[in-house]
Amino acid sequence: MSRPRDRTAPGFWVDRLWPRGVPRDEARIDAWIKDVAPSDVLRRWYSHDPEKWPEFRARYIVELKNNPAVIELQDMATKRKTVTLLFAAKDNLRNNATVLREFLSLGAAAE
Repeated sequence: MSRPRDRTAPGFWVDRLWPRGVPRDEARIDAWIKDVAPSDVLRRWYSHDPEKWPEFRARYIVELKNNPAVIELQDMATKRKTVTLLFAAKDNLRNNATVLREFLSLGAAAE
């Protein structure tokens, strides 16, 4: 997982919104899979409030279980030796990419 400005190699952008100040033509990404990001309703509710983290994580896992974009990401990831999930959140521990990485690694056991 990485923030786009910290990258030297391509990865998969997994946020619903494009980050401010990062020109799309300069971003090193393989794909922008915005549909794998949390729903707009969940993203706005969470608003990166650490107090809401456990509930955000649980709700996002439920969304991922029913999200066809997860299969798209898994298919793309199988073609690479290393998968880097790119995100814009300032909190490296509590963000959607953290939950997504866990979900992809553990699948349904991520609960």
